[in-house]
Amino acid sequence: MKYLSPAVLIGLLLTGCSHGETTATSLPDRTGQHCGVKPNCVSTLESREDFRLAPFQLNEQGQAHWAEIQTLALSLPGASLGQQQQHYLRVECRSKIFRFVDDFELRLSGDTLVVRSESRVGYSDFGVNRERADLFRAKLQAAGYLK
Repeated sequence: MKYLSPAVLIGLLLTGCSHGETTATSLPDRTGQHCGVKPNCVSTLESREDFRLAPFQLNEQGQAHWAEIQTLALSLPGASLGQQQQHYLRVECRSKIFRFVDDFELRLSGDTLVVRSESRVGYSDFGVNRERADLFRAKLQAAGYLK
């Protein structure tokens, strides 16, 4: 029996990790949903501390600049457009090394931005989604869009 080389074995393991990823076009808007039980999601709608993001309250300037807010979201590391509707944006953020996809979603609701970021695969995100949301908050703050 032949043994697999380490490179082939690692490749098979990484390919196995990507199974179950949903294609970009088939994802629904999940901004109104709470996170599951796995520690790979954060949301402004969550009440559980480990999953909760502080609210994103927009000032008048922020409310008037939805297009610029979308541009800021698309400037996040590894970001590409996943889906866009009138008051909704889903950004796909890919990790540099393993190319895992996280969905960063925004919904404009009056003077509030509903923000949700979740990994598509895996159990833990090691805090990456919270860091992404914090970076986005800093970009909004620097642009003068938050109360």
